[in-house]
Amino acid sequence: MGFWDVLLGRAHPPMIGLDISSSSVKLVELSQNSKGEYVLERFATEPFEKGWITDGQIEKFDEVAEAVRRVVTRSGSKTRHASLAMPQSAVITKKIMLPDGLREEELELQVEAEANQYIPFSLDEVSLDFCVIGPSPTSVGDVEVLIAASRKDRVQDRQALAEAAGLRPMVLDIESHASRMAMGRLVQSLPNEGKDALVALFEIGADTTSLKVLRDDEMLYDRDQAFGGSQLTLLISRQYGFSFEEAEQKKLNGELPEDYDTQVLNPFVDSLSQEIGRALQYFFTSTPHHKVHYVMLAGGTATLPGLKERVTELTGFACMVVNPFENMELGSAVRESKLRREAPAYLTACGLAMRRFFQ
Repeated sequence: MGFWDVLLGRAHPPMIGLDISSSSVKLVELSQNSKGEYVLERFATEPFEKGWITDGQIEKFDEVAEAVRRVVTRSGSKTRHASLAMPQSAVITKKIMLPDGLREEELELQVEAEANQYIPFSLDEVSLDFCVIGPSPTSVGDVEVLIAASRKDRVQDRQALAEAAGLRPMVLDIESHASRMAMGRLVQSLPNEGKDALVALFEIGADTTSLKVLRDDEMLYDRDQAFGGSQLTLLISRQYGFSFEEAEQKKLNGELPEDYDTQVLNPFVDSLSQEIGRALQYFFTSTPHHKVHYVMLAGGTATLPGLKERVTELTGFACMVVNPFENMELGSAVRESKLRREAPAYLTACGLAMRRFFQ
């Protein structure tokens, strides 16, 4: 299966974006109206228990497949074509230069020859794909080609999950590419269409937070930090004697004791803001840059009360919470209040659903 190509026909069948992370599966279905604008038809999420997926590796296949089945049923989607993504850690990507004008089969041979140098295992064990980005900015007569490779067993696991839930995997992307695709739309809505703006995107996951610094269509910096939303769940379970699952549930439903804000939430928001500040400092000391124009927060934890304000206070940079569905029309099945609460968690799933319109 190709990373950027639909191998099962190039038409535009409806397609759902399915984001499978270590803590949940999220589903987004988009369509377009008569003006060609996006319509959010459906979105849904289903949590995983801790340990079902670890470091992108599926440990409990049947349980995860059952959760994927549940999210499809709960969403009410009748679409069976799906776009999925591999975690960045499971994919090796490399940009190479090749002469312009090569035929498809010549390109493939060259890519395989190049891939042999960069991939630490035999090509027989690997799913390999490439896409031509465009003319090389540095050498005339060459094109830039992006190679992506992942171990076949990891790719087959993702495909099998979709198939077990009755879905047909059409596109396999990379998580960071999908979130960047969704971000591209949001950056364009910034003043001056976001041109030349340095955007620091923090995707706060359950266990890992990634910082990507984007400028125009280019990623200048990408780094993961080991902190995330599950640390808040852990603090809640310790403070009040709940199990991890109970704490997670109560956190999501807002069913916590009166002293939760002062004892647990505010100190956590404070330490998370400091981690974000430290990650930015690290970016400044390891690159020629010394400021960003916008700090954007994505992921379920991004909506914590006071986080956005605290980050601005600590860093001095404008901070906003990402809503990947901003300025989209909402379909009749979408509950607006639920969407407002949960939107930032759907950045990758939204990017995956957008793939249906970029093939």
